[in-house]
Amino acid sequence: MKAIVLAAGYGTRLHPITESTPKPLIPVAGKPLIEHILLRISELPRVEEIVLVTNEKYYKNFLDWVAGYTSPIPLVVLNDGSSSNDDRLGAIGDIDFAVKSANVNDDVLVIAGDNLFDFSLVDLFRFFRSRAASVVALHDLKDPSKASGRYGVASVDSEFRIVGFEEKPARPKSSLASTACYFFTREDLAELEKCIRENRKPDNLGDFIRWLSSRKSVYGFVFSERWFDIGSHDQLREAEEHWRRL
Repeated sequence: MKAIVLAAGYGTRLHPITESTPKPLIPVAGKPLIEHILLRISELPRVEEIVLVTNEKYYKNFLDWVAGYTSPIPLVVLNDGSSSNDDRLGAIGDIDFAVKSANVNDDVLVIAGDNLFDFSLVDLFRFFRSRAASVVALHDLKDPSKASGRYGVASVDSEFRIVGFEEKPARPKSSLASTACYFFTREDLAELEKCIRENRKPDNLGDFIRWLSSRKSVYGFVFSERWFDIGSHDQLREAEEHWRRL
């Protein structure tokens, strides 16, 4: 199994920090955000390689970081060739790029490089294996209004099968926020290109989840532990405070 870490965003809401530093390399509690994520990935028993996808603007930043970082799992950094928010490939496009560039032909963990969380990827992996189907980690916000206009929102049945998915709805039907943390089966990963052709918009991963779950079973792994989607200065401060208390 391989892991794909998405790190090709431009972090415009975190300017001026991200004008010269990519979001995943911003320090949180004394080390780059991405190192917290890689530590979680290293707890998984079957990850053979980590493929990190970035862009032309931040490619050298990641190469410099890798030169001084000892990864517990072989790590390769890919440049998707984009240079601004206007020509970015988007999350779906970057996964497709990584799959083709790194010859990924197996089940895969996909995770965004700006997510911090307290739940265990080992538990997520066990859930994935038990369902033998693709899964997405869903954070239970307890109150649907907290997701309004901010997150993709999933609805699940009694077996945790996703039966509905909306991208940043004004009136969410559930409190289950989709996080950028997924396990995809090899078979489902092969559907990416078809999804891109049909939607002509290889951006939000929620688009792929909605497309995929309308055709086959996709499950939600619901967790209530802390989760931070580092997209603003306030969220960055909250994550810093939380991780320093651990």
